[in-house]
Amino acid sequence: MAPKVLISDKLSDAAVQIFKDRGVDVDFLPDVGKDKDKLLEIIGNYDGLAIRSATKVTEKVIAAADKLKVIGRAGIGVDNVDIPKATAKGIIVMNTPFGNAITTAEHAISLMMAVARQIPAADASTQAGKWEKSRFMGRELTGKTLGLIGCGNIGSIVADRAIGLKMKVIAFDPFLTPERALTLGIEKVELDGLLKRSDFITLHTPLTDKTRNIIDANAIAKMRKGAYLINCARGGLADEAAVRAALDEGKLAGAAFDVFVEEPAKDNVLFGAPNFVSTPHLGASTKEAQENVALQVAEQMCDYLLQGAVRNALNMPSITAEEAPKLVPFVRLAEQLGSFAGQLTETGIEGVRLEYAGAVAEMNVQALTAAALTGLLTPLLQTVNMVSAPIMAKERGIRIEEIRREQDGAYETYMRLTVITERQERSVAGTVFADGKPRIIQVKGINMEAELGAHMLYITNEDKPGFIGHLGMELGDSGVNIATFNLGRLAPGADAICLVEVDGEVPADVMYRLQAVSHVKQVKALKF
Repeated sequence: MAPKVLISDKLSDAAVQIFKDRGVDVDFLPDVGKDKDKLLEIIGNYDGLAIRSATKVTEKVIAAADKLKVIGRAGIGVDNVDIPKATAKGIIVMNTPFGNAITTAEHAISLMMAVARQIPAADASTQAGKWEKSRFMGRELTGKTLGLIGCGNIGSIVADRAIGLKMKVIAFDPFLTPERALTLGIEKVELDGLLKRSDFITLHTPLTDKTRNIIDANAIAKMRKGAYLINCARGGLADEAAVRAALDEGKLAGAAFDVFVEEPAKDNVLFGAPNFVSTPHLGASTKEAQENVALQVAEQMCDYLLQGAVRNALNMPSITAEEAPKLVPFVRLAEQLGSFAGQLTETGIEGVRLEYAGAVAEMNVQALTAAALTGLLTPLLQTVNMVSAPIMAKERGIRIEEIRREQDGAYETYMRLTVITERQERSVAGTVFADGKPRIIQVKGINMEAELGAHMLYITNEDKPGFIGHLGMELGDSGVNIATFNLGRLAPGADAICLVEVDGEVPADVMYRLQAVSHVKQVKALKF
């Protein structure tokens, strides 16, 4: 029986035809995505769901989707899909991460020009029969400094176009290496330096806990008087009330937003502000981009439903059905090693070295490396997956080295990930035991054995008596339950590492008190 797919948003006729040509039974109902009740009523009949941004795949929809195997988002943003609930039900969520990069970059440049020359207000004034030539004094882009917050796929295209406009480009991006910046012809800077030096600032970063309100009142205070702010990335990167205040006061000469905290934005604090230009989330809205992502998602969904091949999945490794039974636990180990290192790395990454020893060296290490890079980059780039991670690492000039060798030591299989930053090298190693569960077996040269849980405490300290008791009392007094406790040290009295699995997040005040203990060097909360 042929798999059945529902298209609940507007996709091109060519994309619909791809499903038909591949032998997939497809229902093209582009208005269903806006009708929650109708979607809930019919979703149980389908193996696949193809969407854009209008369809909200909520917990209720997923609960009703008894047959659903794959959700395909034509575009990069999956804010409208409850990925954890989809994952828990075994539904693959895939997107098309590179189909609209050029279109979004061009829109950012367009908004920068529009706000610099006050084109929307000048157009409205002129068409109203006024001739207010002196009112609309603009600014040239030539010779100005453009600051990019985020320099991945879209940001690097904006940089290229801006350099063509004879602008000087600087960028803040923790993953951008000096070598990659040199190749792009831009200067890598810290955030404070970017804020102080830029005439124009454009945002090109995902919305994460670290980037939310990255442009707030404090950041605006550090900016040049008369600077311009452009956001075509995600609502929530800028504090809208703070931007409005800065426009009213004249601190900012202008701002242009394509995205807002609440969308559709019918009533927003920024509306009506002086020299504020807005568009209704049009970054990916060109015929070319819409066609590209629609065709891509159709092909990807057909490949999975008909052949079991997985591409651009956000919640499942990209491996073939034949490889899966043997490879999956090692993919999980690679992701955990990468995530462990990524959450502890706070400076620019220059390189990653992956060593595979024993039976794992004979496996599909390309998939394992992709999984490790996914874990490494996810803390700052939440939409990264096993397909996009290697590309994103390459874009940022991160060197990837793979080493395979025969069994070395007591473990039949052994995987070590080393992150090379501007300041240091940090390594973490692991293996998979007979139970199929990944284990951490070495951190920074210190041997230990630990299974990673959802919430972990990573503590480096001097090996002195009383620390374990102090830690246990501190956590116990705060109502934090310890699930597992793992220790390792270089030598008596030397550097030691403690990995503690806890049943939930550790309160900030407890973290502060632990960090204040005299022989504690670092305390970090990790999530897996």
